[in-house]
Amino acid sequence: MFAAALAAVSVVGLAGCAPADSDGDFVVYVGRSETLIQPLIDQYIAESGIEVQVRYAGSAELAAQILEEGENSPADVFFAQDAGALGAVSKAGFLRELDADLLNLVDPEYRAADGTWMGASGRVRVFNYDTDKVTQAELPNSVLDLAGPEWRGRVGIAPTNSSFQAFVTALAKVEGEEVASQWLAAMKENGVIYEKNSTILEAVESGQVDAGLINHYYWYAKGNEVGFENLNSEIAAFDSQDVGNLRNVAGVGIVSEDPRAKDFVEFLLSETAQQYFVNETSEYPLIDGVEPPAGLTPLDEIPAPEFDLNDLEALEETLQLIRAAGLI
Repeated sequence: MFAAALAAVSVVGLAGCAPADSDGDFVVYVGRSETLIQPLIDQYIAESGIEVQVRYAGSAELAAQILEEGENSPADVFFAQDAGALGAVSKAGFLRELDADLLNLVDPEYRAADGTWMGASGRVRVFNYDTDKVTQAELPNSVLDLAGPEWRGRVGIAPTNSSFQAFVTALAKVEGEEVASQWLAAMKENGVIYEKNSTILEAVESGQVDAGLINHYYWYAKGNEVGFENLNSEIAAFDSQDVGNLRNVAGVGIVSEDPRAKDFVEFLLSETAQQYFVNETSEYPLIDGVEPPAGLTPLDEIPAPEFDLNDLEALEETLQLIRAAGLI
C-alpha cells in the first residue's frame, strides 16, 4: 500500500506529531522547513487571531500520515513541499475541491486539474556545483549525463526528500520508466546521499561533495545570508527542455470542512505571504502583482520541459523505482 510505502521511507520527522483529537483546534500539516514557514504562520496568527496547531515533517511522511488517518485525520490543511505529495493525497480522495475564487488566483499550470490543490510558491530544480571542482566545460548538458562514470561519488542527492521524488516521477513520465530506472541505478554509484536540499548545499559549499541536485531557492537563501561573493558554489540549468530543469510548486490543499481552512489558504496566496516567499525564501510568487526575486529568470522562461504537475501524483510508482535502485 502507498501509505505503508511512504511510512517506510522515514517516520523520524513525525516524532511528537502523532494524531490526536483536535478538540476544535485548527491543524495544519506542513511539509516544509519550520525555520522557513513558522514566521509566516506566526504572522497569520497575529493578523487573523486564529490559533494554528502546526505539525512539521517531510511532505511524503505527512501524505502517508493523512492516508493512514483517513477520515479521522485531524489535519484541516496540508501545506506540502511539492505537487506530488498533494496529488497523492488528492488521488486517494482526501482533499476537497477549492473554491473558484481561490483557484483563479494562480495560473492553471500550477494547480490541480480537479481543483483539489493549488500552488503557493514556485521553484526550479538546478545543478549546484563547487566552482573549484567542476569547470564550465564539465557542466552536464542533461541531468541524464550524471549517470556517467566521471561523476562517480561526486553528486549529492536526497532520495527521501519529496522534491527529489517529484523529479524522479517527472523523469519517468518524460523519459520512460526504463530510463529512470537506469539513471537511478547509476546514481547508486555516483550519488552521495543526504537528507534534504539544504544539507546537499552545505556539503557542496564545504567541499564534501562536488555537486548536487537541489531547488534553486536554497542557493539564493544562502547567498542572501552570507553574501553571494562568499559562496563557493554556483547553480546552473541543464539544456533547454531537460527534465533536470523541472518547475514545481510548494502547494496547499484543504482536508477538512473547517471554514478556517479557506482563510488560511487565502492568506498563503495574499500579497503579504507571496512577498514573504520572495523576500525570505527567494521563491517565485504565483499571483499577479508580486515581482519575483531580483536576478531570477522569470518562471515562464525557465528552460523546463512541458510537463503537467498533475502527473506527479504517481508517487507510489516512484518510490518503488527508488527502492529498487537501493537508494532508500
